Amino acid sequence: MSDMQQIAFITTAVCLAAGLVGGVVLSRLRGRSTAVLVVVASLVPLAAVTLAVFVNVQRMFISTHDSTVVLVALGCAGLIGVLLSLVLGRQVAVEATALTRSLRSWGDSTNAASVRENPVSAELSALGRELDSTRRRLEASERRERALESSRRELVAFMSHDLRTPLAGLRALAEGLEDGVIEPEPALRQMRQTVGRLDGLVGDLFELSRVSAPDAQPREDAALVSLVEVAHDVVAELQQHAQQRHVGLHLQVAGDDDRLAVTGNGDELTRLLGNLVGNAVRHTAEGGSVVVRAHRCEDGRTQVSVVDECGGIAEPDLPRVFEAGWRADAGRSGRDAGAGLGLAIAKGIAESHAGSISVANVDGGCRFDVALPAAGIS
Repeated sequence: MSDMQQIAFITTAVCLAAGLVGGVVLSRLRGRSTAVLVVVASLVPLAAVTLAVFVNVQRMFISTHDSTVVLVALGCAGLIGVLLSLVLGRQVAVEATALTRSLRSWGDSTNAASVRENPVSAELSALGRELDSTRRRLEASERRERALESSRRELVAFMSHDLRTPLAGLRALAEGLEDGVIEPEPALRQMRQTVGRLDGLVGDLFELSRVSAPDAQPREDAALVSLVEVAHDVVAELQQHAQQRHVGLHLQVAGDDDRLAVTGNGDELTRLLGNLVGNAVRHTAEGGSVVVRAHRCEDGRTQVSVVDECGGIAEPDLPRVFEAGWRADAGRSGRDAGAGLGLAIAKGIAESHAGSISVANVDGGCRFDVALPAAGIS
């Protein structure tokens, strides 16, 4: 075997042995600081080269003069390597600690820790961005959950009040009939009306639960429905109620032959528009007017707008208009107030028909817009 072959063999063997020992040391240091692991990992190849040079010197393959030069160079390189490893390990440890603090601070918006803007590596940078994105999504989800929980509490409170009132009336009527202090005929008439109100409240709750389901879809009997005809029917039905409140109710549709056909359930769409128009008439002062407009949008969708003169809705309250149980006036109750479910049901029906509903303030009142895809357009 030639000298070069022996040198190659000895160097390979020593480096493999040093690498094996380094691997064992790293496995024993598992769980220690990142800085320690980085320093050890950087020293293993340096130690392997130093041992290979030392063994080759002992075998007389390298002269003492040459080995001294090599060892001095290795020493300088080792010192630089150790310093750089310490710096790098320290930076990685700091970044890992910052990520840990950021994770621990999740859920505490007042003491949220942020990740450093200039991390030491691309992987840590990507991890930090992903953690920040996840934290923001979780915070948004938590805010939505709190809003939903608040809405549910308000709904339960309103429904408890609205159910308790007619039930108290029924009890008073029943006690009056038992004591014989009231006439049966007017009492029975009043009881029938009260039971009708209770049935309406229960029906609203059932309809809200159905249209608010995540997979809510139009009923199986969906067919072509003309929004023009639906608008005519709703306006005709509520015309007398508007006159009793001294509110003008007007319908404006395009003069063309376009019937604004959509695919859906006629009863549900009638209820949707009826809730909007009834709500507009109820909140418009005497002498005001409500205008219902039906037309086709430029993108081909059909749109029905209900414009009232209610005086407008406070800007902070606009995002809550379609929440179940929400009322602009928390103290409003009684027969005319309803259960606060009409707009929530309207939103659910619109979305179950692949449409949308929105509200905006206009001069003197507000405008509700319902946009639905035309028949044959998804």
